[in-house]
Amino acid sequence: MSEEKEESYTGEASFAPLPLHVGSAQIKPIDKGKVKATAYEAMRHHADQQISMLRKQAELLMQQARDIEARVEISRQIYEADMRFVPQVGLSYYLYEHEGNRKLSLIAPGEWGRSKAFDRYIATVRLMADKTWEVLDKSDDL
Repeated sequence: MSEEKEESYTGEASFAPLPLHVGSAQIKPIDKGKVKATAYEAMRHHADQQISMLRKQAELLMQQARDIEARVEISRQIYEADMRFVPQVGLSYYLYEHEGNRKLSLIAPGEWGRSKAFDRYIATVRLMADKTWEVLDKSDDL
């Protein structure tokens, strides 16, 4: 028969790989699967939050790009319109259509009285510092 040697720990008790007496701290084996699953779940939750935040930022940027494109388009229409004055930054003006041509005016729709010099009101606009136009009010078909 072969004789088996029992190995015993001879080092400092606080570093023992297993409890040495009844009062020792309890040592439980680690459930590696549970640790990995919990870490993966936390990582996935954090990643989903970051992705959601980036999606919202991307949507905001796309909306801002659409707003700028719309401002550029209305600005193009205004600059192609007939205007008999030099518009000033920050002031409001009125865009009308008359006999198929667009006209920019200083006169609001309610200020014309009975003799309107236009066929259709299009929009109230304000010249911005970057020389684009902001639409303050518009008709449904702008």
